[in-house]
Amino acid sequence: MTTPIYQLALGDAFSRLQPQLQEYFALAPGSGHFGVGEGVFDVVGCPQPWLRPLLRLTSGEQAFFPEYGEGIPFRIENHAHLDPFGRSSLTARREILFPGTTRLFHDTTSFENSGSTRGLVDYIGRYRRLATDLKLSVTDEGRLRGVSEASRLFLGPLRVPLPGALDAKAYAEQWWEPREGSHGKHRIQVKVIQPQLGLVLAYAGHFDYRLERYAGGSTAQGYLPDRARPDRWEKRI
Repeated sequence: MTTPIYQLALGDAFSRLQPQLQEYFALAPGSGHFGVGEGVFDVVGCPQPWLRPLLRLTSGEQAFFPEYGEGIPFRIENHAHLDPFGRSSLTARREILFPGTTRLFHDTTSFENSGSTRGLVDYIGRYRRLATDLKLSVTDEGRLRGVSEASRLFLGPLRVPLPGALDAKAYAEQWWEPREGSHGKHRIQVKVIQPQLGLVLAYAGHFDYRLERYAGGSTAQGYLPDRARPDRWEKRI
């Protein structure tokens, strides 16, 4: 097995994460397992009603969606694998169960270590047309914090960097809360803020997490089930 990508990105700081977070982020290609989280978002979606019709136009990308709700069940699958270009990666497939519709949100986070680039790159949506660099840190309490940095769009052969005035920044924090439930729960909160529009996406909630073995017991490092595969891979950074 290869080293988990979050351990590669954090280095020695990985050991300062809460033990439950270290376990959560320890999934590596070739383990023969994938992670399953099931829980409830206290809030999820776009909090600005006027913006939701615009997000409906992009819902087919399976990255942004127009709904907003409270107490919304969700399910996430984490799959560690090598992408088609040999990069160690983690693909997440989320199902958000709004009343009357289920929204999917896909992304693949890859560890890039070529040339002057070393760190995590997140490719978002079913076509992986949006990529952003991730900067990670560990708080004094052992929580994981992540901030998206420079983003770019891939439109056919074009690579279009987004200027700061247009780029939306994502601020994420994940931790283990021992006082929730009989044994504690994982917690996550994310805010996506665009300088001109303000808060465009937010979600916060709790979930339980477990590992499951792949059907057939595959331990191939490049294995990714069809349901988690994007419609398109992107090599550019």
